[in-house]
Amino acid sequence: MTLRIGLPQWQHSHWKRWGIESLADYARYFHCVEGNTTLYALPTADTVLRWREMTHDDFRFCFKFPNTISHQAALQHSDDLLTDFLRLMEPLADRIGQYWLQLPATFSPAQLNDLWRFLDSLPARFQYGVEVRHAAFFAKGEAERALNRGLLARGINRVVLDSRPVHASTSQNPAALAARAQKPRVPPHAVRTGSQPMVRFIGSDSVEESVPLFQIWRPKLTEWLQQGDAMLFLHTPDMGQVFPLVQALWPQLQQIDPRIGSGPDWPQQDSLF
Repeated sequence: MTLRIGLPQWQHSHWKRWGIESLADYARYFHCVEGNTTLYALPTADTVLRWREMTHDDFRFCFKFPNTISHQAALQHSDDLLTDFLRLMEPLADRIGQYWLQLPATFSPAQLNDLWRFLDSLPARFQYGVEVRHAAFFAKGEAERALNRGLLARGINRVVLDSRPVHASTSQNPAALAARAQKPRVPPHAVRTGSQPMVRFIGSDSVEESVPLFQIWRPKLTEWLQQGDAMLFLHTPDMGQVFPLVQALWPQLQQIDPRIGSGPDWPQQDSLF
């Protein structure tokens, strides 16, 4: 029963100041990573092997299903695409935290049967997560209840997106404006439908604004850890500036799960900016 903490990516040019220049560096500090890269393009087989070489057995990847499956095909007639994807990622099979299906806002309650058919076709040896964005799935009506029942019956995690900080911010920074335009504004319905819940916390570009809004997750993550593992991914509008938020939240995360340790020996923020 472990709290795994990660970021949406494992590399950024600004992270060199923090001693992180590669996936191998990242994996020394964090326990998991969002695999956003596979949403847009598949890696080569050699790249997958390099990812394995740069990580250790306790590290976990959470790769997104390609958008050719989730967006373009809308989960229909995608068996060959799914087979090719899973075969390509097979060298990392024992380091998969969960495969993660991020559905577009156009994927509606009328398409739930397509979702169930797709999920029922997946290999049982992996964990899976589903992130929905259609407004009806957040309205606490029958559509949301049907979604939650179906996920619960299959043991599939409902991925929780908490974008409150970035949308509450009044920052006019270009990165903040872009994040507000891109990130869905949906309520963070913290429903545990699988054995490995995932929370994506989208902070603002201000630590002072973000930390108070994180407080709702302290009791929830504590509760979930009594039942199994949980995953937390931290975002900021400019990911080059994510580490002050990580530093600010780490002591609280350590209280939730002392096994994560005191955290990396981060450089002092004042020496970097």
